[in-house]
Amino acid sequence: MMKNKGEQASGSSGRASSLRIIRPLVEAYLGFVRESDRNIRLMGLTPGQFDVIATLGDTDGMSCRELSRKTLVTKGTLTGLLDRLLSKGLISEEVSPTDRRSRIIRLSEKGDEIFRRTFDAQIHYLDPFFERALKEEEMELLRTLLLKIRDEFSKKGSNGGGKEQTRE
Repeated sequence: MMKNKGEQASGSSGRASSLRIIRPLVEAYLGFVRESDRNIRLMGLTPGQFDVIATLGDTDGMSCRELSRKTLVTKGTLTGLLDRLLSKGLISEEVSPTDRRSRIIRLSEKGDEIFRRTFDAQIHYLDPFFERALKEEEMELLRTLLLKIRDEFSKKGSNGGGKEQTRE
């Protein structure tokens, strides 16, 4: 009987191979991004704009540093993205009262209206995908497992050799 690639990679020792989960994990991620981004674009936003607006929604604003940590947008992309949102009148910025070197970014009234309209619409669009695929307890288990994987990849030197791997 022919083994699939994941089974071949685990070898004869019977050890579980991460290859068995990498492909389905990536395929699920790509499917999610495709559907999510498509819906965001139908609402007139880019995924990066939506990420910033959703992160700022229901807050009193935050510094650029905090916004960078809380979004999925890279620091290099964030500056241009904030400039575009500012020019569209969706955010405002002011000098931080506690640190004159820092700016506080907030949603404008127009930005808040877009947040209210798009955030709930995006959740409403995505929920059925998860609800059709998973029961509530499976969603909680999946969340727990994904957080464990994320945390492991976040550790420095977690490759087993004690040194952080670099890509050339």
